[in-house]
Amino acid sequence: MERIFAPWRIRYILAPKPKECVFCSALKTNNKTFLVVYRANKSFIMMNRNPYNPGHVMVCSNRHVPSVEDLDGEEMTEIMNLISLSIKAIKNCMNPDGFNIGINIGKVAGAGIAEHLHVHVVPRWNGDTSFMPVLADVQIIPEALEETYEKLRNSFYIVSNCSDQNY
Repeated sequence: MERIFAPWRIRYILAPKPKECVFCSALKTNNKTFLVVYRANKSFIMMNRNPYNPGHVMVCSNRHVPSVEDLDGEEMTEIMNLISLSIKAIKNCMNPDGFNIGINIGKVAGAGIAEHLHVHVVPRWNGDTSFMPVLADVQIIPEALEETYEKLRNSFYIVSNCSDQNY
């Protein structure tokens, strides 16, 4: 079995966290500040500031709940629809070879923000494992977050057939 390590993530995991939940803060502010690329009725999609790969997004519940069993049926359905929309939007503008999709429930399972449910959607490309974190404790992300943000917002607008790009 091949293992992929992400040692740069430990700095984020162990760093002090803001007092207010970052996902709840994202609901109250403009899209660009928190890299929100799409909003729906009961959930939203935002980019990860500490991505595993370019285009790494998180589908987040609007409600501050820690686990899937706390969601109602409409919330569950919308989150699954936004995962599908994320895959379409990322495919449209980044052409990945595959995806990792995951939910970490609880700190022990690796959730950096355990109190607010979010689903990671990570695009993957053949040969995208990087040797830099192992050799130099450095992660290489080949595109600035701001550029990826603009690309993804435009792609979500296109694939969602949304009539208002200020969603």
